[in-house]
Amino acid sequence: MLDTSVLKCRPSPLSYLSYWTMRKTTIPPTSTSSRPSFLMVSMSQPPSMSSSPSDDSGDEVDFILGASDLDSPADSPEPEATPSYLHAQKLTAARAQYSRSPSDTGSPEFQVAGMTERILYLTSHLQSNPKDFSTRRGLVALVNKRRRLLNYLYAEDVERYKELVKALGIRHKAPGRVMGREEKYAKFASKKKN
Repeated sequence: MLDTSVLKCRPSPLSYLSYWTMRKTTIPPTSTSSRPSFLMVSMSQPPSMSSSPSDDSGDEVDFILGASDLDSPADSPEPEATPSYLHAQKLTAARAQYSRSPSDTGSPEFQVAGMTERILYLTSHLQSNPKDFSTRRGLVALVNKRRRLLNYLYAEDVERYKELVKALGIRHKAPGRVMGREEKYAKFASKKKN
């Protein structure tokens, strides 16, 4: 378990140690511990810094450093953008664009914009995973919820409804007027005898 490869020090967080040679020893994590792994680092002083010129081999000092102490954030590579990360960014942008105020979370525009982004993400997921039936069920429920919100917005303010549907590119048929029984069946001749 002991790895004694020699590390080269970076001058950033440990600049005072940049002239020391370091041996890395990995301390394995305990069975199911959630603690971060640490590195045991043994450092020997160079001959110019030792107290006596004849005593070069015995001066080792042990330090325990966390993994974050060895790499600075500027040196670490940029993480790859995963589809879920990109979805979260698009979702935040869409909600910010259609919110009516900075603290808005409940307006129909805000909710419909968020649902539309989620629908697009789930649709692309289902194209690559056609047998994911639980996601398909969630997608259908989300489409129906968006349809009900658009019906509500149409009943409240037709202009806001038209702007939103046009901006988001949603195919939505506006609800028609519900006819009463007499109006619905007036065109058919009554077969009852009076």
